[in-house]
Amino acid sequence: MEQRPLTCDDLLFVAFNGRVVAVHRHDGSIVWEWTEGAASNYVGLLPDGDMLFVSSRGYTWALDPATGATLWHQPFKGMGIGVPSLATMRGTSSGSSGAAAETERNEAAQRSASN
Repeated sequence: MEQRPLTCDDLLFVAFNGRVVAVHRHDGSIVWEWTEGAASNYVGLLPDGDMLFVSSRGYTWALDPATGATLWHQPFKGMGIGVPSLATMRGTSSGSSGAAAETERNEAAQRSASN
């Protein structure tokens, strides 16, 4: 049986001690690991479709959810530190996540194309 390629839908993101780890949701294996450099007890995460936002110690990063690569970094100089709160407007009114909404749109487009 041919195994399908790993997608972001197959990942669970876990964050603690200044680290983010992507874990395969079906077998628990570590797919990638990212660290912000200085240990911090709390790391806020926001999965948002094509980006995974990470915030800790007053800094925020956008990561590629498939690889853990840093896409950009914002130090928010002079704004202090605290427990982060992250939000975007990419969700849908039904409460679906950005990735789930995109999957729904793609499936609807495929159904429409096959009719």
